[in-house]
Amino acid sequence: METIIEALRTPDARFADLPGYAFAPHWHEHANGLRMHYLDEGSGDAMFLCLHGQPSWSYLYRKMIPLLAPHGRVIAPDLFGFGKSDKPMAQRVYSFDFHRQSLVDLIVALDLTNVTLVCQDWGGLLGLTIPPFMAERFTRLIVMNTGMATGESPLGPGFEAWKAFNRSQPDLDLQSLFARGTPVLSEAEAAAYAAPYPDASYKAGVRQFPELVPTHRDAGGAHISRAARAWWHDEWTGKSFMAIGGSDPVINEDAMQALRRNIRNCPEPLIIREAGHFVQEWGEQVVSAALASFAEV
Repeated sequence: METIIEALRTPDARFADLPGYAFAPHWHEHANGLRMHYLDEGSGDAMFLCLHGQPSWSYLYRKMIPLLAPHGRVIAPDLFGFGKSDKPMAQRVYSFDFHRQSLVDLIVALDLTNVTLVCQDWGGLLGLTIPPFMAERFTRLIVMNTGMATGESPLGPGFEAWKAFNRSQPDLDLQSLFARGTPVLSEAEAAAYAAPYPDASYKAGVRQFPELVPTHRDAGGAHISRAARAWWHDEWTGKSFMAIGGSDPVINEDAMQALRRNIRNCPEPLIIREAGHFVQEWGEQVVSAALASFAEV
């Protein structure tokens, strides 16, 4: 029997009337006592699994979900520590394997098949390690600013700067962060990204995630990420689409082109020059181009 994990649960009132986020909540109860929130929109045999990163949550996909839903069932979970999902209080709970396994458990519980993996940031670091070990469930990929955490090379000055800044801000002002990094957001949209966190006690995941990126070959997640890289390079047979936010100071175009070379038969990317790290805020362009690309292949 799994150990029950002590966690906080954000009051529902914090999520009232968020702009563009009128989706019904769904819940998956894990054996460790934690409740994971996910969105479940659309229907059909095709499925889209939309994975967010840090410090965002499923609100990030609000522009893409209505455009994907006519083409299949869209599942957008909140990682533990983010969004409407439960937030373990102890930072030691947060590990690469803990979060990866929670996503695997959700995929199995919902019996997702014919899946298009849609991922960015930690959604990619975690999500890209899953299809190699359940390849029969995945058929397509939409990948945005992210990478594979192999622990083989320096993380780069952009990420190191972000990591140092995040470490210095135990009660990180998420509304200001999103407003600065994504100027196209309205004040209400920027505030919505901060809605899951009434105070610093809810931000253990926000604080811990940058520390989880492997910095050496034996770090948590590094081995499985190297295995995943080999699979994507040598064995992946599905359709792929890449969109790059050209103004991302953390994961730049060169890093994404390097990732593309490790994804078998991945075509030339869509580069949105004005987009930053959170490419989903330009989701209309991404979805339109991705679906057109898939139709051509």
